[in-house]
This record gives sequence, C-alpha cells and structure tokens, in this order.
Amino acid sequence: MPRALTRTSFHSASLVRVLADLSLLDAVEPGPAFAEKLGLWVDFTDAIALSAVHSAGTASPPGTRGEVAAGARMDLGKAFASVQAGLVNSIGRAQLELPAPEADAPSDPALDYEPYRRHYLAQQREFELKLRPLRTRAREVLGRSSARLRKLAALDAALDDILFEREGKLLLKLPSLLEKRFKQLRKTQQPANDWLPGFCQEMQTVLRAELDLRMQPVLGLIEACDQDSTNG
Repeated sequence: MPRALTRTSFHSASLVRVLADLSLLDAVEPGPAFAEKLGLWVDFTDAIALSAVHSAGTASPPGTRGEVAAGARMDLGKAFASVQAGLVNSIGRAQLELPAPEADAPSDPALDYEPYRRHYLAQQREFELKLRPLRTRAREVLGRSSARLRKLAALDAALDDILFEREGKLLLKLPSLLEKRFKQLRKTQQPANDWLPGFCQEMQTVLRAELDLRMQPVLGLIEACDQDSTNG
C-alpha cells in the first residue's frame, strides 16, 4: 500500500541540509527506520487508534467508484500546483519591508529581530491556512476510489490527528533558530546593509524548505492516487 509522507522530525533532507548549512542544526546521520522513529511520537492510545484504522474494512461507500475519476485527479493536481505557486510567491515577496537595524545605534538584538519573527510566523500561518484544506480535499478524493486508497486516506487522517500538534511545536522552533543566526550576523558584521539582505535570503531558503516539508503529505496522497490509476 502506498504511504503518506508524514514527517515526525526535521529529518527531511532539504530542511536538514539548509539548517546544517547555516550551522543551526547538526547534520543528521541516517538513523532508524520510519516506523521506529514514528514510534517515538505515538503513545499506546494512538497506536490502538492507528491499528483500528488499519484493520477496518474497506467496503465501498454508496456512490464510490473503483478508481479516482480522471477529472478529479486533474483538478486535485491543479489545486496542488496553484497552492504551491501561491505560497512560493508569498515567500519570494519577503525581500522585505522590514526595518534594518540602525548602524551604530544601541539597541536590543531581540527587539531588532522581532519583526522577522512575526514575519516568519505569519508565513507559517499562511502555510497552514492553505495546506490543511488541500490535504483534506486530497483525502476526500481518495475516499471515493479504490479500497487501498480509502484506507490510505483514513490512515493519513489518523496520523494527521496524532502528529499535528507535535509537528507544529517542532516547526515553531524555526524562527528561534533563525534568531540565533540573526544575532550572530549582527554581532560579527557591520553595517546591516552588508549582511541583512543575505539573512533575508537565508530566511526565504528556510521557508521554502519548510514549505516542501509541509507539502509532502499532500504530494504523497496525490502520487498514490496517480499510481493507483496507472496500475489499474
């Protein structure tokens, strides 16, 4: 059965590589298998819920078809591309109307960084606002198709419920990691015009890597849908 690409840590090649390149995170060596890492986040009650979903029958609900209609697959792919493009463009507009720390002016580094923190958090809210409905829509499309895709949609919904809060807390650490980078550059490089544009580019790079991470579950559902159709 195809699996949704739900992540439980920063162990996404793109995001880890970006953070490691900025010296914000140690490089991660290949570690335990997906199931073992997932087990660190799933408690006994969650495991029972997942087992129940996995063991549930897959009888076709009224009005469902054996495969996803070509039009539904195409519409879902277009919706994915549109949301992705919109969010990437939103990140690209972030060469920012944010205040630069004034040269030679005494100030609090934490206060100087605050506009950037707010900006990053606003981007994260935008990701969430656009991607959760898209993921729900993908599950609905799969739920009207073959038995294995219906089960995949149910498992994705269960994993989303279990991991959503924990993954959200993990991703909320990213603005604080970038704050370390901001303070380091501010301390070691003057004036701000010399380093601030580069920092803004780095922030955009981290945002794009986070977006890639967040889009992977939806992409996994869409790819499973396409694979199911191809295999007939």
